[in-house]
Amino acid sequence: MEGTVALDSPLSDASSDRLYRKITLRVIPFLFVSYVISFLDRINIGFAQLQMKQDLGFSDAIYGLAAGMFAVGYVLMEVPSNLMLEKVGARRTFSRIMLCWGAISSCMMFVSSPWQFYV
Repeated sequence: MEGTVALDSPLSDASSDRLYRKITLRVIPFLFVSYVISFLDRINIGFAQLQMKQDLGFSDAIYGLAAGMFAVGYVLMEVPSNLMLEKVGARRTFSRIMLCWGAISSCMMFVSSPWQFYV
């Protein structure tokens, strides 16, 4: 116990303040931008609904099934993603998620049938 610092000492308060400031300045802005992009991506399918129904002839049932499949897939893929986070680190995981979502969103422009929309 000789070499330890008490939890309420000024040294630990100063270093914890520096740590929180560093986290706030580096991580929080990145997480905010990632959240906004994720939110826009999730609501994008809602905005596309009107055009898809009109241009591709999709019914409400087709759209509803695809939106439900999207939500279920989104939830199911979070568990493996979080397990990978522990193994490969946050930086690689965030990069992988952003690149995959961008590629999948870009592929939506090629949808012309209900089965392609489901996939």
